[in-house]
Amino acid sequence: MDTLAEAPHSALSGVARVLVHAGRLNSKAAEELVRSSRDKRTSFVASVIASGAVSPSDLAHTLAAALALPLLDLNAIDAVKLPKNVIDGKLAAQYQVVVLGKRGNRLFIGAADPTDQEAGERIKFATQLAPEWVIVEHDKLAKLLEGTGASANETMEALSSGDFEFDVTDDVTAAPESEQVSTDVEDAPVVRFLQKMLIDAINLRASDLHFEPYEYHYRVRFRVDGELREITQPPLAIKDKLSARIKVISRLDIAEKRVPQDGRMKLKFGNKAIDFRVSTLPTLFGEKVVIRILDPSSAKLGIEALGYEKI
Repeated sequence: MDTLAEAPHSALSGVARVLVHAGRLNSKAAEELVRSSRDKRTSFVASVIASGAVSPSDLAHTLAAALALPLLDLNAIDAVKLPKNVIDGKLAAQYQVVVLGKRGNRLFIGAADPTDQEAGERIKFATQLAPEWVIVEHDKLAKLLEGTGASANETMEALSSGDFEFDVTDDVTAAPESEQVSTDVEDAPVVRFLQKMLIDAINLRASDLHFEPYEYHYRVRFRVDGELREITQPPLAIKDKLSARIKVISRLDIAEKRVPQDGRMKLKFGNKAIDFRVSTLPTLFGEKVVIRILDPSSAKLGIEALGYEKI
């Protein structure tokens, strides 16, 4: 490559020389980082990352151009859809890598340091696939690895344990509750059932939940990957209490059952929140309720959009 072949910085070579030539480092700083990497027996790129001498974005763009490797913005993909359990989590954390997908016998690995030969060898041995490097910014990678390792599990644990609360909106006024209605909507089995349905829907990555009353039965369906799936048929007697509970949380008029209503609610756990849009529709046998999950991450790309195979 021409950039690597130029010789204004003859004491330097490889990535160090490229960074100096690109104006990302001065010669003195580069030489010090080269010595540091030799002393610590780490790659030069690892020393640059540890020093913070070059911004994550500048380093990623320079490496991608110099090494003719693809560059990926991790903020543009949905981390939840990344392949799981392809390599051990400890291995991913140790070498700061993330599996993006595979194509044939090639495994595409997101990394800020594609020069780490040991990482490549370990991944190849563990997966029996040939690693193909994709450059990512190291700060975004660190956040993603933190999230895939902990936050998804913590989220489900928090929801499952009941360590969350509904944050109702303030711009819709709820109708006054009678004593009987108040008792119904706080009915413990109803509360637990609604919580379980929301947890299950989030876990299945459903886009919406449908609570549907019929003459002789009541059913709940989730829309997953565009298809409505029947999840359960709870007792018919639960339908009025459940719709009342949902309407109270969404600040809808619980006394009005003859016209459609729209509202919203928010599920808060820790410093995170999931928004829901709620719609009610009168039917011959009671109110149908649809809860749509408004997940900000749904706007991000699934790994299939990058052209990789599912693992």
